[in-house]
Amino acid sequence: MPFNRQITGYTILRLFLGVFFLFAGIGKLRWLINAGILAGQLESWLQASGPASISHRYLTTVAIPLVWLWARLVPIGELVCGVALIAGYRTSIAAAVALVMVLNYHLGSGLLFRYELLTNGYGLPVIGAALALAFGGVRLPWSVRG
Repeated sequence: MPFNRQITGYTILRLFLGVFFLFAGIGKLRWLINAGILAGQLESWLQASGPASISHRYLTTVAIPLVWLWARLVPIGELVCGVALIAGYRTSIAAAVALVMVLNYHLGSGLLFRYELLTNGYGLPVIGAALALAFGGVRLPWSVRG
């Protein structure tokens, strides 16, 4: 069987992203018992955001009122996505869910629309990997064939 670099690359990317989300989820298991940990983080982001910003609006209307729900969904979602990516089970779906979680995090923190996203280790590398795994099989008209 010939060596397929694209499949090997996607496999390595899938495993690394899976390990990243698995350990991110393990680090947040305390949230299942104490939603106050997440509430404190959201409050600090709210204080740092401008009152007219999208992040401020998102935090006050979605994240903070539902903190009890997010404190359960985020760790479980990260664990499930991590295990699914490592196992290679429903990779595109797991990567798409992981992408939504990462974008939510960056929207809430206010980082999504700032230059620091480009230099943050949780920013472009994770977003790019999740995009590649979620939509890697999609060929766009301008895609290079080969």
